[in-house]
Amino acid sequence: MSGTRAAIRYAKAILEIADSKKVASEVSADMALISSTIDSNAELNIFIQSPTIKVEQKENALLEVFANANAVTKSLFHLLLENKRFEILDVIASEYNKLFDIMNGVEVAKVTTAIPMDAALEAKVSAKIATFSDKKITIENTVDPSIIGGFILRIGDKQYNGSVANRLQVLKRELNN
Repeated sequence: MSGTRAAIRYAKAILEIADSKKVASEVSADMALISSTIDSNAELNIFIQSPTIKVEQKENALLEVFANANAVTKSLFHLLLENKRFEILDVIASEYNKLFDIMNGVEVAKVTTAIPMDAALEAKVSAKIATFSDKKITIENTVDPSIIGGFILRIGDKQYNGSVANRLQVLKRELNN
C-alpha cells in the first residue's frame, strides 16, 4: 500500500513538471511504453525489482532501454536512483497515465466481449458510449469466452451487462421463482 501511495506522489510530481514544461503528452507516451515494456519483459521486471542489483546499474540500464525518452522521464529515473525506489517504476507509470487521462478529461471504457472486437463493433460501442458520457473515451477490450456473447461495459463505477451469460442467469432466476 505504501508503494502505491509513493507511486501516486511521484506520478503527480512528474505530471506537474511535465505539464509546466508542456511535454505531458510526450511523457505519457513514455510512461505507457515503460509500463508495457516492464509488463511484457519478465527479465527487465526481475532486474528492476532485484534488491541485490545496485541502483546505479538500474538507472544506466533504464537509460539505455529508454534512450529516446523525454528528459522529464529520464529525470524520474535519476530521482528513483537518489531515493532507491526503482521497484515502483511500473506503478508510477500506470498512475501517471491515469492522472494524465483525468487531467485531459479522458475516461477508459472497459469492454469485455466473447471474441475480439473488430473496428465496426468498436465504432458501435463508441457511439453508444457517447450517448451517456460527454468525455473523450478510450476503449480497452478484454476477451472472456465465458460470457458466451454480447458484452459487458464498465466506465468508471458504472457497469452495463449485456452478455448472454447474464441474460441466461436472469432467466434461470425467474424460472426458479
